[in-house]
Amino acid sequence: MLKKNGISAGLLIGAILPGISLFVFGFLLKNKFVFMHKPGIPYFVAFAINLFIIRYFYGKGADKTGNGIAMISLLFMLAIFIFKLQS
Repeated sequence: MLKKNGISAGLLIGAILPGISLFVFGFLLKNKFVFMHKPGIPYFVAFAINLFIIRYFYGKGADKTGNGIAMISLLFMLAIFIFKLQS
């Protein structure tokens, strides 16, 4: 799957880390474990790791996969900003 260059592959790869962070910090820990009194830090870390993954795929020439990862990452951060940080 890592050799496929497509937006759908990028969306799937890009949703893995934010999905794991949402599951762990949102459901298992119920946001009781907060870094530096900032509830958005764990999600920001997942976004930052996705940025390195995007850079890796752009470097390999898989632009469509990188675009898919970027799209899902930005949508995830927008949703976290709206639903988690604005309350």
